[in-house]
Amino acid sequence: MAKGGFPGMGGNMNSLMKQAQKFQQQMEEMQKGLEDKRFEASVGGGAVTVVANGKKQLIEVKIKPEVVDPDDVEMLEDLIMSACNQALKIAEEETSSEMGKLTGGLNMPGLF
Repeated sequence: MAKGGFPGMGGNMNSLMKQAQKFQQQMEEMQKGLEDKRFEASVGGGAVTVVANGKKQLIEVKIKPEVVDPDDVEMLEDLIMSACNQALKIAEEETSSEMGKLTGGLNMPGLF
């Protein structure tokens, strides 16, 4: 067996391991950066605004008082759901875009 690798691979195995470690470090840095990002969505002309983070968790919900109508709770529920879904979609799209930049477009399910 060749020193530091498999037969016939020479130093390629060491190089591959270094690349894998570098990729892992870049991945961790990217994840940390995305976790700190805020993704905001607003619906109903600003009636409901939702903020999510890169972990795809809702961190803030703002509702303008004039939209709170006790006789039409369903409309407010729909606005909140729409804003939440939009904010999470924006977070997902940006996360996927950043991941694509790092992986060079390789399909790597389960990485993020």
